[in-house]
Amino acid sequence: MPLVRFTRNIQRHVECPTRDVEGTTLREVFDAYFSTNEQARSYVLEDDGKLRKHMAAFIDGRQIDDRVSLSDPVAATAVVDVVQSLSGG
Repeated sequence: MPLVRFTRNIQRHVECPTRDVEGTTLREVFDAYFSTNEQARSYVLEDDGKLRKHMAAFIDGRQIDDRVSLSDPVAATAVVDVVQSLSGG
């Protein structure tokens, strides 16, 4: 099962422990993870299910391509990392 991890800076705002979940796409993985953690869902995803602008997700260290439908494939042994993006200059 894919492993989902959140950075400590996200965990300061919402509880989101590291967990193994089912899924073969990022959408399925997120749906499985957030099915028991609605507060984390609303922190990471927009109401329409897109990844929030200030969030980034990586599958095995590679940034995802599809921020809208979250269709990136996720292998059974993958690690999904969710991080808060930084902006500014």
